Amino acid sequence: MNYELIFMCGIVGYIGNRVAKPILVEGIKRLEYRGYDSAGIALIENNTLESEVSVGRITALEEKISGRFSKGTYGIVHTRWATHGAPTLENAHPLIDCNNSIAVVHNGIIENHDLLKAQLEKEGHVFRSETDTEVLSHLIEKYFNPPKADLEYAVGKALKSARGTYGIAVISSRDPNKIVAARRGSPLAIGIGQEEYFITSDITAMLQHTKKVIYLDDNEMAVLTRDNLSIMTFDSIPIHKKIEEILWDAEMIEKGGYNHFMLKEIHEQPESLRNAMMERLDDISGCVRLKELMGKHEVLRNTKRIVIVACGTSWHSALIGEYMIEDLSRIPTEVEYASEFRYRNPVIEAGTVVIAISQSGETADTLAALREAKRRGAMTIAICNVVGSTLARESDAAVYLHAGPEIGVASTKAFTSQIAVLYLLTIFLGSLKNVSTAKNIEMVSEIKKLPDLVQKILSKEAEIYELAKLYSNNSNFIYLGRGYNFPVALEGALKLKEISYIHAEGYPAAEMKHGPIALIDRNMPVVFIATKDSTYEKILSNIQEVRARGGKVIAIASEGDSMIQKKVDHVFYIPNTLEVLTPILSVIPLQLLAYHMAVIRGCDVDKPRNLAKSVTVE
Repeated sequence: MNYELIFMCGIVGYIGNRVAKPILVEGIKRLEYRGYDSAGIALIENNTLESEVSVGRITALEEKISGRFSKGTYGIVHTRWATHGAPTLENAHPLIDCNNSIAVVHNGIIENHDLLKAQLEKEGHVFRSETDTEVLSHLIEKYFNPPKADLEYAVGKALKSARGTYGIAVISSRDPNKIVAARRGSPLAIGIGQEEYFITSDITAMLQHTKKVIYLDDNEMAVLTRDNLSIMTFDSIPIHKKIEEILWDAEMIEKGGYNHFMLKEIHEQPESLRNAMMERLDDISGCVRLKELMGKHEVLRNTKRIVIVACGTSWHSALIGEYMIEDLSRIPTEVEYASEFRYRNPVIEAGTVVIAISQSGETADTLAALREAKRRGAMTIAICNVVGSTLARESDAAVYLHAGPEIGVASTKAFTSQIAVLYLLTIFLGSLKNVSTAKNIEMVSEIKKLPDLVQKILSKEAEIYELAKLYSNNSNFIYLGRGYNFPVALEGALKLKEISYIHAEGYPAAEMKHGPIALIDRNMPVVFIATKDSTYEKILSNIQEVRARGGKVIAIASEGDSMIQKKVDHVFYIPNTLEVLTPILSVIPLQLLAYHMAVIRGCDVDKPRNLAKSVTVE
């Protein structure tokens, strides 16, 4: 079966006694990083469905609805990332039925939309858009008939006909004072306020209003009125759900005086690293306590093999985790792209543990890989940042980053927190495998120093800014590292590509001779992660090879290394630490370099083109 790769859009819904428009617009602005090709809103006013859509950023929608929608107390709003159909007014959500009485907003993809559309057109339905979503509004219209003339019945019936993934919210003037939401594969949460309810695809949209939340699971539907919330199956069978408390504050998702969320999150890394370690370390005994793994000790002690699945930046942290676990815990470990793992026929023997890494906990390919691993009998562990996410709920155990919300599309603090948590997991596994206590004490002591060391690097940001000014007009970069710093080279190159649109590639430094060296000339800057570790002498040889061909060399080096200054064009020093922990420090200047290059080039750092925060559909 063929799938389209799409990026997550944003959904917000509100029903209560307040005027809905400002709440909806404020909420969807917080989700604009999840899609910003078009936006739209629908409310019920005077028993009539009123809607408006715009192309481009949410500010364009705000202008179009200025002075309008001042009475409606419930409605839905959407920001879109174009998939089926170009970013046009006709394709913007909400999608409306033939009678202008039903409005649907949708994240996901309806795989059988062509078949459904053909059937509906034969029945007389008229389609106005190129989207897959529009079939839902017409299906709901089709099933919205006596004697079952209520919205939840029609939505449930429609969704039973649809194949694919979705998070949807629906309102109708035919069944007023009600919002129906449903989920399969695309996240939705319900916020609970005082005589009001919220719907959102990301809890950051409602943090300023409530911290009480219910997470919908797949094939669940929520019916919201001003004074009641019901959760049920698509066949209207009631489901009891637990109300959870969000630990984040609304202030945590503001920029806090920084020009961009990405820069704020880079500077939050000392704190996010402390949070990753909080209440998990005992530097006297060298113990790591991961309460999330309570009751799993025996299974983990008998682990024969670990497979880590992830995508993008999380895949880079997974590579570092592989090196850590094999080096220090002596457990055979391999890293798989989640998107490849799920479509192969992977070998999962007895004693295999599968670790799935995702900042959001909603990445579609990673979720599918986790489910495949569970189906084949593996114990599964999630490493993620969002409490209550699908990945966390579906795994056998979830170890949280506690990094706080990450708004910038280009991940920064989640990456370093993932490495820190993988390091703690490595120590934990090593203790089960009888790694020496003395070494554990040293490892615990060294990671506790990292927040202050990261702060020291951040205090030298001006040096990176000067480098960015020198190289911002270059069109290509190569990043090279060895050992633990090879994945850092990959991550540094990815950051530059993501936000500055400069072509960059990361390689193991030794592989340069096997092809990439052909690209080296005076117009090709090469960034080396050249810290004083077990591969240092080899890295110096690789630097000489680049210099001999006229390439410009930028080095990330260890404090106290005076030799390297004579061999490179520019050097940025980072503090010394254990070799295994070096990636957490060496990536910081690369994050800053990418950020400042992008700003100098006039790029939209928090909303890079063609990208969104979470890939929640295949």
